Amino acid sequence: MLAIYKKELRSYFTSMIGYVFIAVFLIVIGLFFVIQNLLYSSPTLEGTLSSITSLFVFLVPLLTMRLMAEENKQKTDQLLYTSPITANAIVLGKFFAVMTVFGAVILIVCFFPLILSLYGTVPLASGYSSIFGFALLGGAYLAIGLFISALTDSQVVAAVITYVVFIMTLFMKGIAGVIPADNKTAIFVFACVIILICLVLYLMMRNLTISIATGIIGIGAIVLIYQLKPTMFDGSLVKVMDWLSVITRFDSFAYGTFNVAAVVYYLSVIFLFTFLTAQVIKKKRWS
Repeated sequence: MLAIYKKELRSYFTSMIGYVFIAVFLIVIGLFFVIQNLLYSSPTLEGTLSSITSLFVFLVPLLTMRLMAEENKQKTDQLLYTSPITANAIVLGKFFAVMTVFGAVILIVCFFPLILSLYGTVPLASGYSSIFGFALLGGAYLAIGLFISALTDSQVVAAVITYVVFIMTLFMKGIAGVIPADNKTAIFVFACVIILICLVLYLMMRNLTISIATGIIGIGAIVLIYQLKPTMFDGSLVKVMDWLSVITRFDSFAYGTFNVAAVVYYLSVIFLFTFLTAQVIKKKRWS
């Protein structure tokens, strides 16, 4: 894992990607910090971090699009698959490398509350709590981007899909408020989600039988539940989409509250998508 970590980290700083990511992130954060905290004398950093969460949508794909897609395109993935390194070690090495690049931004941001404390009383606990939540939010997005990169051999395709997925998570709460809350709409959307899951399964496993069987079982279960208790789906779509919104989980940190449930949620997202990425590699290794 250490060899993979060093290789990936070196690749970010032998090219311009790592420098551009860190520079753009710090410039935007710095501008919001100067305007909101210094010019308007706001002692809290939570509002500043909350204002720039949409940056992940635009910058994270720059880091993750090449993680696995480049290996697949250049066929260097064959060297990884035939090496004694486990799939989990490959994924963790790449994930920790990209987290280190993002961690450089977080490390510098950690000095912001101390700068504010020079000018007055600053709630350091809530400030560092929001920074911690911001780091977890970034980790979740990076894990999702890593998984998407593993599904294709094109960096452009990986970037486009990642942008679409991230934009959906960004506006998911607003979309949920526009979509009708009746049970028939919920069934239709859930069926579409199951079809999408089947497509991802096929891309991961290249097994049409398992993908179709999963779709039949999933849609069949939805229809059965609807026949037995149709009221269960009333308002369920809004609740599910709100629960799936990655950005929404950061709201508690933005209000200066350390939310254990949000921490568990972000760690679960990171674990899930790194696990799925490892399964993609294992499938390719044995195919």
